[in-house]
Amino acid sequence: MTARFAPGDPVRVRPGAKPGHVRTPDYLKGKDGKIERVLGAFPNPEDLAYGLSGEPERVLYKVGFSQGELWPDYGGPAEDPLYADVYEHWLEPGGGK
Repeated sequence: MTARFAPGDPVRVRPGAKPGHVRTPDYLKGKDGKIERVLGAFPNPEDLAYGLSGEPERVLYKVGFSQGELWPDYGGPAEDPLYADVYEHWLEPGGGK
């Protein structure tokens, strides 16, 4: 499986809801981040949670977000990072890519 994004690429977590179990936290939806690392391809946990095969595998990324963008009341430096593992089907190009 080929990764759509590479380290350093700006991305945005897709907004919106999906019924059932999802691994993408609501507080990340619609937020901009940057790909830190490609972690590999794994069965989709959103399907595995319902006893399905999880196929096809999905690419998983470590994505970095600015704490200041995630939490308007964040008391530390706005550029403090928060890292989250996000599957590719929840990401779209960000930063005008």
